[in-house]
This record gives sequence, structure tokens and C-alpha cells, in this order.
Amino acid sequence: MEIQMKKGLLDVCVLALLKRGDSYGYQIVSELSSVIEVSESTLYPILRRLETQGQLVTYTREHGGRLRRYYRITGDGLGRLEKFKSEWRELRKIYAFIQGEDQ
Repeated sequence: MEIQMKKGLLDVCVLALLKRGDSYGYQIVSELSSVIEVSESTLYPILRRLETQGQLVTYTREHGGRLRRYYRITGDGLGRLEKFKSEWRELRKIYAFIQGEDQ
């Protein structure tokens, strides 16, 4: 898969996961690994970028005597996710055309 396409998909996958509930880095990697290859070294720059863009916010909570950083999707993040879903419907039509499938 092309790097730019995968990068965009990773962003949306992170937002989709956070729509289900707040999460932290290791848990995000664990859950996403079943659908798309991602490492912690790939994830954290994505999380920082999404935070800078206002699509998620962070907060810390104590866990096992240590502070853990959690991520929560924002309204802007939900908007980006909905925009992606709309674009995806259009891409499915193009895919069906390429495959010669009936629409």
C-alpha cells in the first residue's frame, strides 16, 4: 500500500478507535494491529499531529502508580471521520467500476 494512503488511513483508524472510547498508546497499537500494521514509533507522531490539528485531546490519569496519557476524540475529529466515510462511499463506486462490478 502506498505510504501516503496508509498514512491517511492510519489517521482515520485512530480516530475511529477513539470514537469507541478514550484510549492510550499501547492499547491503540494493540487494537489497530489486527487491521493495519502500526508500531508505537509510527503511532505517536500521528497522535501528536491529530492533537495539533484539534482532532483529539489528551489527559493523564494514574495507573499502577504511574501517569498514563489518554487520548479523546474531539468534534473536529468526529467531523474528519464523517468526511472520510463520505469520501469512502465515493471510492467504493470507483472501485466497483474498476473491478467491472454492477453498481
